[in-house]
Amino acid sequence: MTWSIVARDPATGHLGIAVASRFFAVGAAVPFMRGGIGAIATQAFVSPLYGTDGLTLLAEGHAPDAVIAILTDRDDGCQQRQMHLIDGQGRNAAFTGEKCVEWAGHLVDENVSVAGNMLAGPRVISETLRVYKETASAPFAERLLAAMEAGEAEGGDKRGRQSAALKIYRDQDYPWLDIRADDHPDPLGELRRLYAVAQERFLHVVETMPTRANPHGLTDRRLIDEKIAALETARIAEGRPSPSFATPLKPA
Repeated sequence: MTWSIVARDPATGHLGIAVASRFFAVGAAVPFMRGGIGAIATQAFVSPLYGTDGLTLLAEGHAPDAVIAILTDRDDGCQQRQMHLIDGQGRNAAFTGEKCVEWAGHLVDENVSVAGNMLAGPRVISETLRVYKETASAPFAERLLAAMEAGEAEGGDKRGRQSAALKIYRDQDYPWLDIRADDHPDPLGELRRLYAVAQERFLHVVETMPTRANPHGLTDRRLIDEKIAALETARIAEGRPSPSFATPLKPA
């Protein structure tokens, strides 16, 4: 019912998952991540335990292929399931059960894997991987979105479109970016819009949040307010409309 890309940016160690499906709220079911630990996509006849327990196993030091073996060996339904994952070191692995609905399969490459089931054909995942690898100079989020758009252009989920999600974790247990289109006729296009909205304010605010290395974060909010105001002024001066649906900002 789904295809997804799971990746690690080798330059930063950031982890990301992008996913799309003809299924409601795929972002609530497929992606699981912990900063610095790993990223797991569990799909087809989804087992959330592949995500939750898989992250625990990665945190304990198990390699991705061992995680797959442990999770599938204890699961009588594993042949209806699919999963792929990467750890914080860039080691990755994938599994596609023999009973997954065709077309189903996966591709694993350095620091990235793509997997899907109920797809229009194998080119969905091969094009997703190709575009991801060919956009290495682009920002991580944009690479993931471009890759998924390439897969959609090859037919994507053979049943149609409904939802999509993009998650990126840096080195913390909370996401740097977590956006979803749960029920939309063009979910990947909606993710593009949401990513553009996030760049107006949200991602700048995230940069100020406390981390383990700096539990205070940025304590002077005037600095971030001034930066956001300057970006907004520049946008208006250039005549660029905001992609946001938010109502006009009222004075505090």
